[in-house]
Amino acid sequence: MSTSQDQFYQERSSHWDKVAKKLEKWNGWGGYYQKRISQVYQFNIPQGQKVLEIGCGSGNLLASLKPSYGLGLDISEKMVSHAQNLHPELNFQQIIAIDGDITRQFDFVVLSDTINDLWDVQEIFEVIHKLLKPDGRLILNFYSRLWEFPLKVATALNVAKPTLLQNWLTLEDTSNLLNLAGLEVVRHWEEVLLPLPIPLLATFCNKFLVRFWPFRYLAMTHFMVARLKHSSDPSAHKRYSTSIIVPARNEEGNIKQVFERMPTFGKTTEIIFVEGNSNDNTAAEIDKQIQAHPQQKALHLKQTGKGKGDAVRLGFSKAKGDVLIILDADLTMPPENLPRFYDALVSGAGDFVNGVRLVYPMEKQAMRFFNLLGNKAFTLIFSYLIGQPIKDTLCGTKVLWRKDYKKIAKNRQYFGDFDPFGDYDLIFGAAKLNLKIVDMPIRYRERTYGTTNIRRWSHGWLLLRMVLFAARRLKFI
Repeated sequence: MSTSQDQFYQERSSHWDKVAKKLEKWNGWGGYYQKRISQVYQFNIPQGQKVLEIGCGSGNLLASLKPSYGLGLDISEKMVSHAQNLHPELNFQQIIAIDGDITRQFDFVVLSDTINDLWDVQEIFEVIHKLLKPDGRLILNFYSRLWEFPLKVATALNVAKPTLLQNWLTLEDTSNLLNLAGLEVVRHWEEVLLPLPIPLLATFCNKFLVRFWPFRYLAMTHFMVARLKHSSDPSAHKRYSTSIIVPARNEEGNIKQVFERMPTFGKTTEIIFVEGNSNDNTAAEIDKQIQAHPQQKALHLKQTGKGKGDAVRLGFSKAKGDVLIILDADLTMPPENLPRFYDALVSGAGDFVNGVRLVYPMEKQAMRFFNLLGNKAFTLIFSYLIGQPIKDTLCGTKVLWRKDYKKIAKNRQYFGDFDPFGDYDLIFGAAKLNLKIVDMPIRYRERTYGTTNIRRWSHGWLLLRMVLFAARRLKFI
């Protein structure tokens, strides 16, 4: 550590020691703001995780997350002592420079209003890179520069905690520093338009108004979720087993092609057909083709519920593979494309790979006009809701890790079990877990057998109702 850097942190250590002493008798105006910030972190971090907070202050935020193991770090000895007295069930440590003393890896690392007060932000991000589990997340929030003057005024009036010279980084600055440290942004958004506890008005501003243009540009704090940047590992492409779930209702004429056109990829592959009470001979054809292709590991399940979503959940519950893949039995998404979905997932390019039919030109009868129009509309709505670009929400092909699906299933009650298609259930669940969603463009083909099971208008109305419900659960928390 350089002399200048050492002086910088010693000055801040002394400053926050004084603030810690002040906090014993003074709260200021920040109580409501901290409560709102804590709510946002609780939404994004499930209970029972291993959590590290850098710049933990009094430890209240870390305690609110109810971690299975929580470690708070701060440069102020008095802050650490104050936090340990308040939350004896957690671990706190005074630390100036984070080095090799911490060998544990964490599910989540939290930086709340901390990067404004650091000497070298990139250096801290590089340390966090080492402390995150491979599927861990860094979540941080930092003040908007627009609030620099209001916060100085609040400090002068003794209603906000005093600070020393701040960094005042922009979204672009922070994203770039994360990138330089080997991290990538999953999503970002704004919080807290009104940091004062004014009844009704504060709730309206901070849960609703801040979500919309132009008000979100006036928000007090930026939030970011970041993950480790992926690096291609050639050996990974043969390391993982796959389970391909094929929901099949009235698809007798397509079953043979599923076997004949299925490419070889991954360590091992199993095909799980879930037959949904067909009116044709789909069930018998599945059994026939399983017998005709003994070299292919395949399983035939009989659906007892209704809808594709129910079929997918049944198939996933029986799957043994590391990677879960959905392939519609109509084969409008060519199975020959499945290896590129698999490669995108195992290379780390994304945590959830979503098929997209709206990039390349379609065959003429592949999708009716109003279906296409509806898909484009839902694309815009979904991208807004989940905070990540997603171009096609209803393409049947989706690929994710089985370990992540288990988390989605465990958290399903948050959104409710009312999605008959299964697409929204998975996308909303992935967004809630802050999984990185990546689009995989495909050339969408016409059906060669049977007719679609989608009822355009009634299902469209159902989809809209689900979107409105999810908006309340994802956006307006």
